[in-house]
Amino acid sequence: MSSAARAEAERAYLQLRRWLVQEAYPRWISSGWDRAGGGFYERLGAHGPVVTDARRARVQFRQIFAFARAAAFGWHEHVRERVIDGLDHVYARYRRSDGLMRTLLGPDGAVREERALLYDQAFALLALAEAHRLLGSAAGCAHRATELLEALMRRLGGTPGLRADTESDAQAPCLANPHMHLLEAMLAWRDLDASPQWSRLAERIVDLALGRWIDPANGALREAFAQQADGTLVRSGAVEPGHLFEWAGLLLRFDMTGVPVRAAARRLAQIAEAHGVHHGFAVNALNADLSVHDADARLWPQTERIKTLARLAQDEGGWSSVREAIGALRAYFLPASGLWLDRRLPDGAFVEEPSPASSFYHIIEAVSTLEDVFAAR
Repeated sequence: MSSAARAEAERAYLQLRRWLVQEAYPRWISSGWDRAGGGFYERLGAHGPVVTDARRARVQFRQIFAFARAAAFGWHEHVRERVIDGLDHVYARYRRSDGLMRTLLGPDGAVREERALLYDQAFALLALAEAHRLLGSAAGCAHRATELLEALMRRLGGTPGLRADTESDAQAPCLANPHMHLLEAMLAWRDLDASPQWSRLAERIVDLALGRWIDPANGALREAFAQQADGTLVRSGAVEPGHLFEWAGLLLRFDMTGVPVRAAARRLAQIAEAHGVHHGFAVNALNADLSVHDADARLWPQTERIKTLARLAQDEGGWSSVREAIGALRAYFLPASGLWLDRRLPDGAFVEEPSPASSFYHIIEAVSTLEDVFAAR
């Protein structure tokens, strides 16, 4: 049964991969770049891009990552050109004088938001890692990443965690999600570069996640934290199944052989699967008691579910759940267009709206993880 379930999951993965290479990449390479003003569009509709959207730094970096990863799937059409153009654009328009990346530009290129958020710096580091993998050392991405990390550490006082995510309010709660993506970037660079800085920071974030951020009352990792004057940590925010899956997948990448880390990853995935998946779809958010808080289901949690279930299935089985998760993701895709819908309502209906570019990175990561898993025989 396990062998047959694995074969069915692999067939579902191959269909997903064909869609990515034959439909999604061609659509987004041809329509997702602003040929007049430079930069990636935030959304594509059936008739083309939505040109009036402001443009977030995180989306620019996610799209650089997306196209840099294309070569790994054997798809090369204008990929190097698009990655180089994307890097030139963000360094010309988003980089501040202190070396950090500002948050938001208008569609005309004017600065809309000058703040530098940890979330955006994390995606800049991730994009630079993937660009380095594609372009090689001569492109200078490793140097740029080191410069950015140094600027970020100066801003954070040497180490992240238990402090504000933004520049505007030093008393604001710490947010887990930006740290999670910073961990993702550190793991990407750890695989490419021998410098110990990447591993050291990854270890620090994992220590915080496992040692302080998991709520002992429910076993889940909460979204926000505030440290009181006596050192007591107050955990708040919803429990997001997508982030539980995402943390679990990163922990599995951090140390596949470390029993405590793997056990923690398995526990987060079990909570997400048991409480956060309804009618075959990972919902947006749970309450502290793990009851459903937001029963809508965005696209991206489905991709994180795929990644973590596939990694766990390598050693523990569960291929039927992997196949189910792939099927859930494909339900968001629009036929023969390379586009997708983003939001599924509790009644099973999907919200008709343009496809957000921000989802592309999640989809590509899911396909990449499946490719790694099925290649490891």
